[in-house]
Amino acid sequence: LRRPWERPAEPRRLTPARVRRGFRNVRATAARPAAAPKPSKPGPGRPPGSKNKHRAKRHDVGKTVKRAESIKEHQARRG
Repeated sequence: LRRPWERPAEPRRLTPARVRRGFRNVRATAARPAAAPKPSKPGPGRPPGSKNKHRAKRHDVGKTVKRAESIKEHQARRG
């Protein structure tokens, strides 16, 4: 339907506001494309009592500072 303050549109031409207004009627009569999503459950995971086959990866610390070989060498550098 056209509001009293809206200009008459060309025949078979709908404005965005009129499409939005009439969409509730179209949606009620149209078939639903899919059912509502069902809640999911977590997977079975590793069975209790079995060993973990993939150990966690250990990374090298990777220090970049050159250290003194002995305590005396360290003290000599400090002065």
